[in-house]
Amino acid sequence: MTKPIVAIVGRPNVGKSTLFNRLAGNRISIVEGEPSITRDRIYADVSWLDREFILVDTGGIEPGNDDLIKNKIKYQAEIAIEEAEIIMFVVDGRTGITTLDEEVAQLLRKTNKKAILVINKIDNFSNVEEKVWEFYSLGFDEPVPISAEHGKNTGDLLDEVIAHLPESSDDERQSDLAVNIAVVGKPNVGKSSLVNYIVGKERVIVSDIPGTTRDAIDTMVEFEDVKYNLIDTAGLRRKSRVKDSVEYYSTLRSIRAIDRADGVLMMIDATEGVTEQDKKIAGYAHDAGKAIVLVINKWDLIEKDERTMERYKDEVYYQLKFLSYAPVTFISTVTGERVGEALKLVEYAVDQNSRRVKTGILNEVVQEAVQLRQPPSKKGKRLKVFYVSQVGIKPPTLVFFVNNPGLMHFSYQRYLENSIRSAFGFIGTPINIKLKSRS
Repeated sequence: MTKPIVAIVGRPNVGKSTLFNRLAGNRISIVEGEPSITRDRIYADVSWLDREFILVDTGGIEPGNDDLIKNKIKYQAEIAIEEAEIIMFVVDGRTGITTLDEEVAQLLRKTNKKAILVINKIDNFSNVEEKVWEFYSLGFDEPVPISAEHGKNTGDLLDEVIAHLPESSDDERQSDLAVNIAVVGKPNVGKSSLVNYIVGKERVIVSDIPGTTRDAIDTMVEFEDVKYNLIDTAGLRRKSRVKDSVEYYSTLRSIRAIDRADGVLMMIDATEGVTEQDKKIAGYAHDAGKAIVLVINKWDLIEKDERTMERYKDEVYYQLKFLSYAPVTFISTVTGERVGEALKLVEYAVDQNSRRVKTGILNEVVQEAVQLRQPPSKKGKRLKVFYVSQVGIKPPTLVFFVNNPGLMHFSYQRYLENSIRSAFGFIGTPINIKLKSRS
């Protein structure tokens, strides 16, 4: 049994994301005084009085609007309403009831779901009855006045939520293990389309407008008996294009998504090739020690002969020399070509990222490599490798005990790393090598 879902809905700019962040205990959703900032559904685990549920933030509903993006926001909110057990219907206590509030209320009444009317932006509770009486006309049970910004009365709101949650079970308290995969890349490379194809339904907004996905969206999916948590991230942009705080927090969130992921699907546009921005994104994932797979999307748009794939792969490795260990796969989110292969590759890379090698076998491989190729020397002193020990995982971290770390040339260190990879694999994962002096 999965955790119950509680959705926050309402018209734009009533403080839904502020409330979400307050209850989730973290700045997850972007909060700005600008309508339609939150476009997709954002999920967070919330615990209150030993009960756990999943909280969902949604974009503002504007039922009568014909705008493409705003209609898709409405669609995403409707999905959240459909999958939720309880709905928090948020209104603005300062502005009072609007026509949009009435339309949203009508939409909610048709669902037959438990809806809690939340009157936000109530900063002074001394005469709260006078401020909330008009909202009874929306047709819901007694409203809960709060100030999401200051946290006032949010405890009472959570009490109300808990009172209407379905009975918990032991299974509900057991969280399922899943492989956390960050889907990253520059804007408009097809990240959301990849997630949607895997899920089999429109889970995040897909549009040909770069930068549509502003938030990092978590999606749980099971593929061939393996559970994945796909983190669809905002398109990373060059810093020079980060002109406002919304774009800044989107970029920051994408980097945080890489930080909390087990593995990374680094998407590259086949029609554009590897760009400088691709190098920066992939470089961050590499420096963070994450398992990584290079995914060349839009392969269906490339004219091919029998050697096209091989030549393209060589060019990718030439541009991304530091990722020579990362597998490359060519996909199309339109046709679904090799999408399953990308998932299996990143699962394998995550496994390799956590691999441990016994010290004795590791040293046999390293000493054989040293015998096959003499270590470098400098000013009459030659490098000596005494022994190697693996001291960590995620990424695999190896300590080389040597006579003088300054004698280790980068090319010889790369040779030793390649020898280790040849013997043990470590496919799709960086190897962190540290040098320690031992006289």
